Amino acid sequence: MDRRRFIERASVLGGLAITPLSYWPILNKPRYKMGYQLFSIRDEMAKDPVNTLKALRKMGYQDFEIYGFDEGKKAYYGFKASEFKRILDDLGLTVSSGHYGFSPYLNKGDDELKYYVDRCIEGAGTLGSKYITWPWIAPEQRTIENFKLMAQKLNAIGEQVNKAGLGFAYHNHGFEFEDHNGQNGFDIIVNETDPKLVKLQMDMYWVMHSSKYTPQELIDAQPGRYVMWHIKDMDKTTRDYTELGNGSIDYTKLLPDPVKSGLEYYYIEQGGNYSVDATKSASQSAKFFKRHLQKLL
Repeated sequence: MDRRRFIERASVLGGLAITPLSYWPILNKPRYKMGYQLFSIRDEMAKDPVNTLKALRKMGYQDFEIYGFDEGKKAYYGFKASEFKRILDDLGLTVSSGHYGFSPYLNKGDDELKYYVDRCIEGAGTLGSKYITWPWIAPEQRTIENFKLMAQKLNAIGEQVNKAGLGFAYHNHGFEFEDHNGQNGFDIIVNETDPKLVKLQMDMYWVMHSSKYTPQELIDAQPGRYVMWHIKDMDKTTRDYTELGNGSIDYTKLLPDPVKSGLEYYYIEQGGNYSVDATKSASQSAKFFKRHLQKLL
């Protein structure tokens, strides 16, 4: 390198060294793909899944959490798992987690549960998902005895899923925080499951709706365990779901420390109460998130 080129290069590097970090585009690039829980747009996915995914991609969504696995046909949204994976690949999209139907297996035998979990592992593996998630239990199952039974099942599933090279998580709603004579399901799930086998997916709406904690307080008690988040807003009057930015949850102040959380994926979600329809709500939440929240992650 000649002397003149050396001086020119040194000058450029010197200028970069004093440039404020906020001007470095690479440092402002989001660390996470913008995710969406497809249950939020379930009617459209049932009618026309491919064009629905294309519409979500145009909004900026890149990653999804699925629901509605058909274990008999090993299918998602009417497509065999391998076909659905090809659709995702063609669109440049990913599915990092899925909500699977474990609730009917809570009171069934170990062999039946193991068989179902094997089906879930096969489906999730075909999609290239990182996590299999237990999303809820039916209202009639929500007793302290069943929460304790579920903790045992969660550990068993977690061991089976982890051995297959995938991760396993539990997703909270609000019922886990309900008091049962001084006990609640959430404490049982958190304390009676192995953190190495059973990770947690925090639904921040339900934490704010039904618990006495903030998301950060829960993370402080279980650092590194909340590997996924659900982000949705709460209607200011009805406390039902609503589009991001329309409700009472100020995520610009509420979002926890993703590093302490152990965050790997997040999913924007709105299960109903759409201002117009599910598609417009998905678009509105995407715009708000990109404008106000994505920079925080």
